[in-house]
Amino acid sequence: MTSGTLQKRASDEKIFDLVVNVLAALIVVVVLYPLVFIVSASFSDPALVLNGDVLLLPKQVTLDAYRNVFHNEQIWNSYGNTILYTLVGTLINLFMTTLAAYPLSRPDLPGRGIIMFFITLTMFFSGGLIPSYLLVKNLGMVDTMWALVIPGAIATYNLIVMRTYFQSNIPWEIQEAANIDGCSNWKLLTHVILPLSKPILAVMVLFYAVGHWNSYFNALIYIRTKDLYPLQLVLREVLMVSQADATDSNVGIENKVLLAESIKYVVIIISSLPVLVMYPFVQRHFVKGVMIGSLKG
Repeated sequence: MTSGTLQKRASDEKIFDLVVNVLAALIVVVVLYPLVFIVSASFSDPALVLNGDVLLLPKQVTLDAYRNVFHNEQIWNSYGNTILYTLVGTLINLFMTTLAAYPLSRPDLPGRGIIMFFITLTMFFSGGLIPSYLLVKNLGMVDTMWALVIPGAIATYNLIVMRTYFQSNIPWEIQEAANIDGCSNWKLLTHVILPLSKPILAVMVLFYAVGHWNSYFNALIYIRTKDLYPLQLVLREVLMVSQADATDSNVGIENKVLLAESIKYVVIIISSLPVLVMYPFVQRHFVKGVMIGSLKG
């Protein structure tokens, strides 16, 4: 290879790196600016926000919106509810998904191809909202925590990801050797498979936990008692009725509208902050989960 060719290749690589860096910088700006704006707007005078004077940094800092939101006891109660729903729901999800994925990963399971076909079919077709509601109602789970954690006990995509991991990363020879040594299927799962599956278990915990934390639609359909509301549903309600509940009755209509504008940004921060704080620490697990799911199963 001549020196001219090497120089041309080096020049092309520099241009490519420059283009990639510029595009990456633009993506960072596009992603970060809305987050920075929301934080700035929540601390700024709402009149300036409505007039478009707040672009990046807060102006005329005020904490009135935060005081109104954090003095709402229902928000703290909903925080506790959401933590409970997330913990219980994630444990149920992990238990049920593991019990379904492991047998389907074994080549000696009769008819596993047909079973996987019908399981995968549920990703594209479902009974619909009304039949689902009638089923939950007939099971007596309406207005209970179980309506939020039982119907979605297994996510089909997560099941496929976990099954693929078991097939691709747990050698079948290890399982055969354990069976020859007299290990039962339950002990094989708990003493051999699960200790070797910590990465996929972490991925499943993250996927399910984030889903439970952000979920509000099921609560909107099934929950009637306000004391059982999750955080997302309470924040939605606070946002919708902030003009009536988050201010004193003596405040003028104009001030109510302005304060409601600030409250809108505060509730967005409250609902997003836990996930934003957690994500940098678990990013590699999310990436690994996507990569595992892309493997041929």
